[in-house]
Amino acid sequence: MDTVQEIRVAIQSLSSTERRKLEAWLYGLAEGEDHVSEPAVAYAVPSGSELSVEDYLRFEEVSAVRHEYVGGQLFAMTGATKRHSVISLNVAIALQAHLRGGPCRTYVQDVKIRLTVGRDEIFYYPDVSVACGPQDLEKVFLTDPKLVVEVLSPSTERIDRGEKALNYREIPALEEYVLIAQHKPEVTLYRRSEDWRAQVLVQPDAVAELRSIALTLPLDRIYEGTR
Repeated sequence: MDTVQEIRVAIQSLSSTERRKLEAWLYGLAEGEDHVSEPAVAYAVPSGSELSVEDYLRFEEVSAVRHEYVGGQLFAMTGATKRHSVISLNVAIALQAHLRGGPCRTYVQDVKIRLTVGRDEIFYYPDVSVACGPQDLEKVFLTDPKLVVEVLSPSTERIDRGEKALNYREIPALEEYVLIAQHKPEVTLYRRSEDWRAQVLVQPDAVAELRSIALTLPLDRIYEGTR
């Protein structure tokens, strides 16, 4: 394989289990880098059972714990820290105010995103997302987000930077994927228009340019109330 496209096609042909192993190995190469730090919490615990999409959706309606779904496997999600919640809410409020009156809507972490990668059906719960155009508000998931935002935790960072960074970009409507660190000013932006190359902002006075929705968002507004 000589090109990025050939590698991408080969990765998509792998099973969900094989992709997780590959993603874990790739992320392990960067373990020496400085990443966010907070007490780890349990995340992505396989249920041991394989469910159809229909069974998953029915189960999720009555479950007290939210689960993400990858290729028939369930991955339990735990509660967020206060800092995580504050950052997510800051972003959601800014997006909602900016988009008010237009065709786009802001959704928070209880709304799933459904996508298909290779042979796998996948449902993720992003922290914040934006979708535009007519929306069926009775549905419990999106299929066409324009923008996805994840707030990082030590327990989720590997998945957010690896598996999800690869899988989300398979959504045709997605234009931007944004990762926000918790304990330091660090925002990473990936854009389809830039072939998903990472732009990392680390200065407290930096401004994140969300081109997908024509919004500039200062980092001090993202982290307001967390210091």
